Amino acid sequence: MTGAGGGPFGDARRWLGGVWAPLREAARRGRALPATLAVATVAVTAASGWLTLQVHEQRTEEQRRHDILAAARQSALNFTSLDHRHYKRDSDNVLKGATGEFKEQFAAQTAQLTKLVAANKSVSEGQVLEAGIVRADERSARVLVVADSKVTNTAAPQGQARTYRLQLDLVREEGRWLTSGVEFVG
Repeated sequence: MTGAGGGPFGDARRWLGGVWAPLREAARRGRALPATLAVATVAVTAASGWLTLQVHEQRTEEQRRHDILAAARQSALNFTSLDHRHYKRDSDNVLKGATGEFKEQFAAQTAQLTKLVAANKSVSEGQVLEAGIVRADERSARVLVVADSKVTNTAAPQGQARTYRLQLDLVREEGRWLTSGVEFVG
C-alpha cells in the first residue's frame, strides 16, 4: 500500500505540497510567519472577547435572578411577619419594599390595620419556604412564594399555623426591586 510518490503518504504529500507551496514560498521570503501570527492573534482575541461577553452576560443574569428572589423573599417575610407591639415598624418595612398600586393600597389600609392588629393583640411570625421566578426581564418580574406563619391573637392564644401562596409582581426602580403587587394564589 505505497503511493505512487513512494511510501504510504506519497499522494498526501503531493496534495499538501500543492496547497502549501505558496506558504513555503512566502516563508522563504520571511512573510508567512508574521502574517500567520497576526491572523492567529486576531482570531484568539475575537474568541476571547466573545467568551468574556458571554460570561459577563451570564453573571449579570444570575445576579438579577438572585436580586429578584432576595427582594421577593424579603417582601413576603415582611408581609407575613407583623406584631401588634411594633406594628408601625413592621408596616413601614412592608412599605419600604413596595411601590405603585400595592404601596398605595397598603398605606391606605395601615391606620385600619393598626387598630385591628392592636385590638386582637396579633402576632404573625412568617417564614419563607420556597420562592421561584415565573418570569423576569430587566425591569419587571413575577415570583411565586410559599410562606408559613404562626399567628397568635386573642382568638388563638396558642397560635395557628398558616400557609400562604403568594404571587408577587416586582419592578426595578432606582436600582432596587420593589413589590408592585401581591396576590394570594392557590
